[in-house]
Amino acid sequence: MKEYEDPDFIDEQDEEEEEEQSGLYEHFSFGVDKGQGMLRIDKWLTNRMEKVSRNRIQSAADAGNILVNGKSVKSSYKVKPLDTISIVLPYPRRELEIIPENIPLDILYEDDDVIIINKEAGMVVHPGHGNYTGTLVNALTYHLKDLPLFQSGDMRAGLVHRIDKNTSGILVIAKNEFAHAYIAKQFFDHTTKRVYTALVWGNLPEDEGTIIGHVGRSVKDRLKMDVFPEGDQGKHAVTHYKVLERLGYVNLIECRLETGRTHQIRVHMEHLKHPLFNDDRYGGDQILKGTTFSKYKQFVKNCFEICPRHALHARSLGFVHPTTKKEMYFESELPSDMAQLLDRWRSYIASRELELEEE
Repeated sequence: MKEYEDPDFIDEQDEEEEEEQSGLYEHFSFGVDKGQGMLRIDKWLTNRMEKVSRNRIQSAADAGNILVNGKSVKSSYKVKPLDTISIVLPYPRRELEIIPENIPLDILYEDDDVIIINKEAGMVVHPGHGNYTGTLVNALTYHLKDLPLFQSGDMRAGLVHRIDKNTSGILVIAKNEFAHAYIAKQFFDHTTKRVYTALVWGNLPEDEGTIIGHVGRSVKDRLKMDVFPEGDQGKHAVTHYKVLERLGYVNLIECRLETGRTHQIRVHMEHLKHPLFNDDRYGGDQILKGTTFSKYKQFVKNCFEICPRHALHARSLGFVHPTTKKEMYFESELPSDMAQLLDRWRSYIASRELELEEE
């Protein structure tokens, strides 16, 4: 038996913050012995996978997540000798007491299968080291307490992706096993559509561009990610960016993720020497561009206080609905801290241009 863990999943229980992932799921692969008798695949997999219920396996099959020799099969498929079987399961279970908390949530949409959350900056997505309460999962466990998926005490119930603690924006949460498996497969296949808005230091030379570089854990600081040459350490990562507005010493950009590695946008922009504004992990919390005048330094300091976190917002998310099979698309406006930050920079640039005209 060969077993593979999804490359996008990293157990970050010892991390200080949540990290952007393309999916919380595992990928398993099995080879069937040549002497195997015919047996239903759901029973065959249940016998071989520890702590995985037959119900979860059947939900994975219903979602098209079980492949035999490269083709999806139903739970009733009879395993044959020398079959090659692969299965994608949405998230490894973690044992931890989840305390339901009545925390207000900004819900953009909800039906029987999914709930779309507009997460505020500062909220951790799921419990972990140093953050056992006050998380999005604590809030969801209270809000969805009547649903079986949220009664098991699983610390990642319903999650198919996550964003950093200090990143704001859109998250989709599954409300049942089938929806969970169906949406997790889309993140696994990179077919979801995700767009972020960010403010970065410096003036990018091109209006549009693509950053391709393996992203992996930094060898110097395990709380950071780093960009490595192709074929070296890390996992393949692609970020497409477009400049939306040039504001002198900073640019407002749009980032479209082709992959979803940990800290992908943050580390890719730092690799370009244009780190996110006020990103304390990747050097953006320093004055990297601009003048030496004390008036300018005070202006930037005030901007850091207005937006006391890295300036990154998960603006939109598109995916195929598990039941209707129709594509759904959701957008979130910039939060007030980033909106105020942009207004300050616009005012600063306008006043500077006016001063130049008067000289």
